[in-house]
Amino acid sequence: MKCIVGLGNPGDQYRMTRHNVGFLSVEFMMEKFGARHSESTDEYECYESSAHDTSLLFLMPQTYMNNSGAAVREVMQRHEIALNDILIIYDDFQLPFGTLRIRQHGSDGGNNGLSSVIYQMESDQVPRLRVGVGGVTLPGEHTHESMAEYVLSPFTKEEQKLLPSLFGHLHNACILWSTKGIHLTMSQFNKNFFSSASAE
Repeated sequence: MKCIVGLGNPGDQYRMTRHNVGFLSVEFMMEKFGARHSESTDEYECYESSAHDTSLLFLMPQTYMNNSGAAVREVMQRHEIALNDILIIYDDFQLPFGTLRIRQHGSDGGNNGLSSVIYQMESDQVPRLRVGVGGVTLPGEHTHESMAEYVLSPFTKEEQKLLPSLFGHLHNACILWSTKGIHLTMSQFNKNFFSSASAE
């Protein structure tokens, strides 16, 4: 079984914000895969589907971003999922809007949700897919306060029009990851889909 985790904050007030791109990505994929509801607790929502004979579990922690790791740990233990069989999807304001960046391991890069996952897993060997949310309204000075306000701001109307296309690429990346592995997925999907330049 593979587990795709979307990080975000529950509640309508956060739904279309940049910080919730993980939730939005997973919701898009669940519809494409025809995922069915599996289980719910106060800490998470789970849905199940399959792709090319691979069982998929979609997880959306309901603990708010900063405590996402507790939900991920519980689901991994409950379903006996190996660490390299999960993929954490979350926002990254340091990447331009439209960029996907997949990595097998590394630091949290300042994302509190991934930081919580790494802490709970007691390992930085956590596969992750960062979704670039850096747009034209990105503050020039990256203070903690300004960036917290930015990631909790909604996407612009122009960005919202592009989200279905971006999520389509992300969906294809997740299919490839679940069937062919992370290295091939990195080579094909680590780029910006709305510019001619690939992501570094």
